[in-house]
Amino acid sequence: MSAVRRFRRQQSTHDRGRAAEADGVRWLQKNGFRVLARNVRTKAGELDVVGHDGDTLAFVEIKARSTPDFGPASAAVPALKQRRIARAAAMYLTRHPYSGPCRFDVLAMDSGETGWSYNWIRNAFDAS
Repeated sequence: MSAVRRFRRQQSTHDRGRAAEADGVRWLQKNGFRVLARNVRTKAGELDVVGHDGDTLAFVEIKARSTPDFGPASAAVPALKQRRIARAAAMYLTRHPYSGPCRFDVLAMDSGETGWSYNWIRNAFDAS
C-alpha cells in the first residue's frame, strides 16, 4: 500500500499527521538530514523534527495534503504557526544550546499519482 493510501485510511487527523510525519522523516533522512529529536513539546508549542542539515540545526515543520482542495501543503504554515515554532525553538535552544547556524524549514508533502511529492523548503521563514 502506498504511503498516501495509508495516510488517507487513518481514522483521525492526529493519526494522519503521525503517518505523514513518519514518511517525511524517512524522506529527510534519505536526503542526508540527521534527526536529533521528533515531536518536541514545549510550553510554546511542538516542534515536529529537530536535526542537522550539514552543520546547520534545522527545525522542520512537516505538512501534508492528500488533496489540493485547501491549497498546497507549503501554504499551511501561516504567520501564527511560524511564531509558535520560533518560540518553541527558542525554548529548545535554552535546554540544548547550539552555537552554529539555525534555521526553520518546512517539508511540504502533496499527494501525487505515484505517492508523495516532497518539497523541502529550507529557511522557509525567520524568527522575527
